[in-house]
Amino acid sequence: MSEEVKNWQKLTIVGKLFHKMGLALLKTTAGQLTALFFRAFWSLFHSESRSFKTDTRNIILQTFFTGVEIFPILFVVAALFGSVVIIEVITLTGKMGFSDVVGTLIVVVVIRELGPILTAFLIAGRSGSSLTTYVGGMVIDSEVDALASMGIDPIRYLVMPGLIGGMIATFMMTILFSATAIFCGFGLTKALILASGNIINIQLTWDYLSTELIKAISLNDFIIVIVKPVVFGAIITCNACYQALNIPRDIRQVPKATSRSVIRSFLYVVLSDVAISLFYLLDYYNELSKLI
Repeated sequence: MSEEVKNWQKLTIVGKLFHKMGLALLKTTAGQLTALFFRAFWSLFHSESRSFKTDTRNIILQTFFTGVEIFPILFVVAALFGSVVIIEVITLTGKMGFSDVVGTLIVVVVIRELGPILTAFLIAGRSGSSLTTYVGGMVIDSEVDALASMGIDPIRYLVMPGLIGGMIATFMMTILFSATAIFCGFGLTKALILASGNIINIQLTWDYLSTELIKAISLNDFIIVIVKPVVFGAIITCNACYQALNIPRDIRQVPKATSRSVIRSFLYVVLSDVAISLFYLLDYYNELSKLI
């Protein structure tokens, strides 16, 4: 047997192995979610009778629904969250003698970790649940089958706008959440200091806070601001659509799918946050070493 034949047989065996692994992966929820994600993106570039103008309109509408309409409650949560973080950080660091790491702690808590996660939770609880209910209702009423019978790809019509719009909206809302938490948190903290006669004994000025934040923020923070919201948005919308498209043909299953969508989105967001944070473990270690 020639060397070329042997190499070809080895490649065939490896190909069969990867094929079996792929089929096994597609039987899992993670594999199906990944396949739905790539299929939704592929549908955007697939030639079809629907125009680019229609796709753009649907994406804009989904972005508005996911992001803009949630802004009032997000603004309130961010302002209160920011004021609590600023008060706690300045109070604790002052007592421990670590006043030079105020900016670092605020950046870690607000920009790197809890800001993106809280934004994702708000979007999953409000927009993700609504998307599951909407698509699930269409599945129950056989509207998804009707779209397919008319030659319209349901994935492109329902999932793709939600996916791209959700990613864009989560990115925008995460930036607004962090900005609101810092600016409005500072304003609420100053108002509390003035109203209480500074009984909490906090010395806080905008020059001091802004200087500490500028010194603490790094390139990794800008990367995280982009990566985490995009990943969270993709997870939330893909999971919401996945739960809806796999719903049994029973109207009583819609609220169950909606609650399942929200709970699993919370879980997937936390797991992905842990996975992303592992890439910045060394940077976190360096930041903690400054505190010790």
